[in-house]
Amino acid sequence: MNSSVTQKERIVSLDIIRGLALFGILFINVAAYQLIIEGGPMPDYSGINGQIDRLVDMFIQKKFFSIFSFLFGVGFYIFASRAEARGDKPKWRFARRLLALLLIGIIHIFIFWGSILAIYAVIGFFLLPFYNAKVPTIGKWLFAFITIHVLGILGQIFMPNNGALSTAFSLVGNDAVTIFIMFLTGLLVAKAGWINHVSDYSKQIKWVQFITFPFFIGISICIWFASQGDNENLSLLIGLGVIPTTYFYLACLFTILENKKIAKFLQPIGRVGQMAFTNYLAQSFIGLAIISLMGLEVVSPSDTVLIASLVFVIQIIFSVIWFKFFKMGPFEKVWRFMTYGRKGTTNKK
Repeated sequence: MNSSVTQKERIVSLDIIRGLALFGILFINVAAYQLIIEGGPMPDYSGINGQIDRLVDMFIQKKFFSIFSFLFGVGFYIFASRAEARGDKPKWRFARRLLALLLIGIIHIFIFWGSILAIYAVIGFFLLPFYNAKVPTIGKWLFAFITIHVLGILGQIFMPNNGALSTAFSLVGNDAVTIFIMFLTGLLVAKAGWINHVSDYSKQIKWVQFITFPFFIGISICIWFASQGDNENLSLLIGLGVIPTTYFYLACLFTILENKKIAKFLQPIGRVGQMAFTNYLAQSFIGLAIISLMGLEVVSPSDTVLIASLVFVIQIIFSVIWFKFFKMGPFEKVWRFMTYGRKGTTNKK
């Protein structure tokens, strides 16, 4: 979500990963577009639907939102550093950008109750003090936040119903903390120079893969068995796996996208990511329209796969066509105007 970056300055891998994150988010949001009414029909979770639901829990649930959060942190550093290079006030300018996002997010909630934009805007303000911090300092803070967060989740699993202690565990082990951790991770990686020089940090990235892979496998297996047995801790187990799984996904994606042929092949997905703000907002409208045309009262997991795929194909086609005529998405342009005013609104090629 960095609309102020010119085409030549864009990092293609970020756009592709952002596009893939939007696709993953669809698998979570589609089912929420159609509200379930008490006493009404319930989604079918038998047979193939149950298997799909478990696979989503293992590999998608919360992970792709976390990838999106990571990219938000990267975008924060890119935006703020370029603002500073122009002689602008980076923190003030980004604060204005967050206020604009908050306003748009509040409006979007009235359309889709599960919108994440307003939450992103509020949590984004906590990034501002870290902009001028040194990389080692950010790294130490990140490690501390991850440790406290993991302990909070483990505390909820192994020590439930402990009064004030349980409340403390739930506060530090919730999804908002996960979002901030991924924001901070994105800031750290961008400030350390990994984003622009992935090949130079291939050894470190391989270490990230090596360390996180066992956690990814182990927690995925736990989630599979917990989902089959309707374990009351399923949501907490999913939360426990979010950070290592997201780190593993990101390390793999950045490594794969160093291959220019693969990156070129996935460029249409990058177009979706290039106007991620517009496409995120549009997903709820397109998804609701497809659900209405299909006449669905509730959305089953198999319906979700079909609808998410249709929405994403539509967005790929639209995004590719759009960028043949424009260099910025429509809502990116609105966001840019709210951030800068009239001086930064040129859009036509």
